[in-house]
Amino acid sequence: MSPQPLPDDGVLKDMMAVATLERDAELMLRVREGDTESFTLLLERHRSPVIHFLYRMVQNQSVAEELAQEVFLRVYRSRANYEPTAKFTTWLFRIASHLALNWIRDRRHERGQESLDHETQDGMVRQVSDRGVSAEQAMVRESKFEEIRRAIQGLPEKQKAAVLMHKYEEMEYSQIAAVLECSESAVKSLLFRAYESLRARLAHMA
Repeated sequence: MSPQPLPDDGVLKDMMAVATLERDAELMLRVREGDTESFTLLLERHRSPVIHFLYRMVQNQSVAEELAQEVFLRVYRSRANYEPTAKFTTWLFRIASHLALNWIRDRRHERGQESLDHETQDGMVRQVSDRGVSAEQAMVRESKFEEIRRAIQGLPEKQKAAVLMHKYEEMEYSQIAAVLECSESAVKSLLFRAYESLRARLAHMA
């Protein structure tokens, strides 16, 4: 009997995504039944991505960590009403996005007084290994990453959130729409305007 052909990379990726979705939903359903260990597992799986997203939104590491705590506190408080009707990460990032946008709006009057020159701590600049790279090349590359970060930070709030979820979290339009509670066409419009703005601002780097 001939062996069954292995699924291609795309199918494998889809299978893994489904398995992850089912695992998250399964864990959250256990949390709903009072299993605190399952909540700890969810926290370990998703805390880092949530903090990274929040940091890119609020540009303050301690605030990002505080907001992340509030995100998971709200998840736990909402456990009794949880239904696996959407991706767990969609629900999670909706909470994170709302908290980040509210924090930005509440402190908008303070933002003009804050420096944008503080050090990045979310690993965004350090995603590429420095092995074999000269100090001068590393400085140039870090400068470019910093300029991109500032350009993204300068976008309107919802455009920035959409770009961060699309570019860094690799979310699909449908998931971003669910997080931001708008239509997919509205997400596409947000991303189009955002990328046009970034393209114009960063044209000199092309």
